Order: sequence, then structure tokens, then C-alpha cells
Amino acid sequence: MNILTIVGARPQFIKAAPVSQALRARHREVLVHTGQHYDVAMSDVFFAELGIPQPDVNLGVGSGSHGQQTGRMLMAIEEALLGERPDWVLVYGDTNSTLAGALAAIKLGVPVAHVEAGLRSFNRAMPEEHNRVLTDHCADLLFCPTQTAVDLLATEGLASGVHLVGDVMVDALRQHAEMARQRSDVLARLGLLPKGYLLATVHRPYNTDVPENLRSIFAAFNDIYRRSGRPVVLPLHPRTRQRMDDLALDPPDGVRLIDPVGYLDMLALEQAAAMILTDSGGIQKEAYTFAVPCVTLRPETEWVETVQAGWNVVAGADRSAIVQAATQYTWPADLPPSVFGDGHAAERIVEVLERA
Repeated sequence: MNILTIVGARPQFIKAAPVSQALRARHREVLVHTGQHYDVAMSDVFFAELGIPQPDVNLGVGSGSHGQQTGRMLMAIEEALLGERPDWVLVYGDTNSTLAGALAAIKLGVPVAHVEAGLRSFNRAMPEEHNRVLTDHCADLLFCPTQTAVDLLATEGLASGVHLVGDVMVDALRQHAEMARQRSDVLARLGLLPKGYLLATVHRPYNTDVPENLRSIFAAFNDIYRRSGRPVVLPLHPRTRQRMDDLALDPPDGVRLIDPVGYLDMLALEQAAAMILTDSGGIQKEAYTFAVPCVTLRPETEWVETVQAGWNVVAGADRSAIVQAATQYTWPADLPPSVFGDGHAAERIVEVLERA
């Protein structure tokens, strides 16, 4: 079996790692990197740390508007498909790389498998929502991380080819969480104590491209620092850094900006944080898996299970809501229930592809 896998952004590198390992044990995989994330901090370091083979094809698409980026990807992926003639195209998540890969494949009659199918935020202002919906309706195989995702697909009339396999990010965490604890010295480098800080990530356009939202979030971080005495450590995404420069926005005293970190360092920071504040979907799941309280800096989440279990509070960009969630919410005393699988999703994905 010949599989062409398309990745382009940090979360996809993480998801692809266990699946690529399982695939390459028995089949041929061609790994195509679109170049959506193309710098060392957001791309190269993840391939090295996760043990993913270097991409067989690097399209080097880079940044641009959604239309420009997706259009360039479509053209380049089509060329790769014509050259490789794979049995399946495997796409991940909800980025422009995901949609471009699915569209290029179906135009050439190549079947598509979508990992992390069935997620919905029901916020059509998010480009990711359009990407994931369209990809699901293009795909021949839909690999769902949770029963909620399976049920949501059913409401859209998608039942054929749907498989509940679990979350491949849990596979990756099981492989790398202990490695991060043993190998990463990020806490020592930054002078941080376990549970002595909060960890934040801010990169979604909902926050970065709306000045009042970005200012509100930073003000909330400073309020939390003044109430708790714990700084908010923020690995700064390139988009967020650019927006801060555009707005001449200086971080308040309670916010400690650091450069983007590798996967193992990020896992170490997550596990030792007193709390995580994020607009990232993947980090919400990682916080849940590590039993670290999470405040979501968006008005909704695709991972409703984390909210239902009481380990995630959706606060959006509202200053008072963020501060209240971080300082007054009563978090569960018991460990989070296991809803994202048993760490063997990659193996199930390969088995389904072999039967298809």
C-alpha cells in the first residue's frame, strides 16, 4: 500500500508521528510538507524531536492570504499526486493544508482519509471550521477521535466510512510525555518552579487580529498575576509577535514572553504548569490528559468533552471571564475520565486502511 501523507503545521506534525511510525512498519509512505509552517521553531524542530522522517517532498508554500496559500497548495499537491499515484491520501485536522490535500486528491480520483474527523466548533467565522467540514464531506474514510465526533458526523448524513479510533495526539503523548520530563531542561533554563507559573498560548486570528481582544487577554493575564503571584509564561507565536509590534503593545509585568519552544519543552512546560490558558485546540486536549486546569481563550471549543468533565472553562477574550475562570473556578478533585482513547489510534488507522 502506497500512502501520501500531507502535513503543514505544528499540530499535524505531532499527529502524524505515531501514524507514520505505524504505517512505515508495513507500507510505503510519502510525507509531503506543504510549508504552511516553515521556520525552524514552528517546523523543523518537531520533525527532529518526534522522530518523524524528513519530508520526502517540501512544497515550500509559505504564508499568504487564505486564498493564495490554499491555491498554491492545490497546484503543488496535484503535481505530487500525479508523480506518486498513491492508493490513499492521508490528511490531518483542519488547516489550509488539510483542505488543499483533500481537494487535490478528489479532483484526481484518489481516495482521502481524514484523521481527526467530526470536530465542530459551530463558529463559521473560523477558517478552520470550513476546512474541517469540507474535508469531512470529501473524505472516503473518517477517523474520529471521540464518540461525540461520530455523532456529529451522523447529524450531517455521514455514516459510511466513519471509524471511532481514538485520538492520535494521545498516542503521541504516551510516547513523549515521560521523555519530556527526563530530557527537557526548559524549567531550569527559564528559572521556573513546578506549579509556580501559568502557561499560555495565543495565536488564533480571533485574538491576534482583533486589537481589543489581544489587549483584553494581556490585561487578564496581568490581573491573574497580581492575584496569584504566578507569572504567565507565553511562548510567542510569530503571528502574535507581529500583531504586538503593529499595535506597539508591550507585555504587562505579569506576562513573560519567550520564543517558541520545541515539542518536548512544550510538554514539560504543560505538565508542570499550575494552569494553561490557550486558544489552541490541541493544547486543550494535552492539558486535559495531563490533568492541568485549562481556560480556553475562545468563545467555543471543539473539545466539548473537556468542558463536560469540568477540566476546561470557555472564557473567550473577555477580561473578567478569564480572570474569574483562572482564580475562582473550583476544579475537579478526581482525575479526568479517559475519553480520547487508549493510545492505540495509529494502529487502528493502519488496520482500517489495510481493509479498505
